[in-house]
Amino acid sequence: MSVCADTDVPMFPTAQRRIEPMGAKENQKNKAAAMAYWQAVDGADPQTLAKAAAAHLSAAHRWSGPAPFPMLEGPHALAEEFLAPLRRAIPDLRRETHMFFGGRSNGRLDGSGDGRMWVCGTGYLTGHARSPFIGIPAGQRTLRLRWAEFLRFEDGEIVETQMLIDFIDWFEQLGLAVLPRSTGAPFVYPAPTAYDGVLLDRQEKAEGKASLRLGRDLIFGGLNAFDSSDLASMGMRRFFHDNIKWYGPGGIGACLSLQEFEDFHQKPWLVAFPDRRVQDLDSLFAEDRLVGSSAWAGVRATHSGPYLGHAASGKPIVVNGIDFWFRTGDRFTENWVYVDMVHLFAQMGVDLME
Repeated sequence: MSVCADTDVPMFPTAQRRIEPMGAKENQKNKAAAMAYWQAVDGADPQTLAKAAAAHLSAAHRWSGPAPFPMLEGPHALAEEFLAPLRRAIPDLRRETHMFFGGRSNGRLDGSGDGRMWVCGTGYLTGHARSPFIGIPAGQRTLRLRWAEFLRFEDGEIVETQMLIDFIDWFEQLGLAVLPRSTGAPFVYPAPTAYDGVLLDRQEKAEGKASLRLGRDLIFGGLNAFDSSDLASMGMRRFFHDNIKWYGPGGIGACLSLQEFEDFHQKPWLVAFPDRRVQDLDSLFAEDRLVGSSAWAGVRATHSGPYLGHAASGKPIVVNGIDFWFRTGDRFTENWVYVDMVHLFAQMGVDLME
């Protein structure tokens, strides 16, 4: 993998919420370290990936990725079980970065703030699959694989990674219909509109605080406010512009207005998982007008209604997911959403990889 030139780094209740200061100097160091790590692994071949990863990750590093991968402990396991096989399957893999930023997390439900430092990025991995990858067949067309990665830092070291690749979108690019045709628009995953989302330089704290405040109000005030009878109870118009661009995962697709968001995603999701509840998140932070969040088991629910062609199973489920939001004024105007759909459907008794 090689890094695009534009990613190079020059060396609940509102009353309960406390917004932590970002720690701008530490954040800048972490961003430089994150980009250096990506450059190192992107420039390595399969034989040297373990060495490249070990040079930038803590020896106790923990990687949580998309199903069917298990949690991987240590740089060597990450390189041997994920990074090298992906590179062997797609030798010309190239990273395209649409957003890159970091900050101090405030993802707890009670607003107390966990204080952990994170850096995140998202965009495309492009290339040509020359051989299968975990059973996904090769093909002739150029792949544009959606990726999102969150890196957690302690004392300047990368100690944890949470990472998703949109496998369902990958399947759809190959013509493999593992789910019904998306009601939303497929293959619409652009960079932020009229905004450079790769935040290499230090940003103004006031903008980040405003973005984080809106993010917390949306997640813990709006999404958790559903009364199981009326979408209006969530008050999404307080958080989303009428022309919101919501870029959902493969299987759902993009919604290009608030009405489409309600019709194509929100209503089907709440029919299927009416009791769903956002829990404490592993990360929630903002820099300038961008907000990022990641959580493995960030949402808990019961599969109580039909979803994407599959009848209710009655089983409890958790959702592993990653979100990015872009704020314009006092509303979010874009939202990039990653859901580990393979993991979600496995809990419903459906093996999408099969």
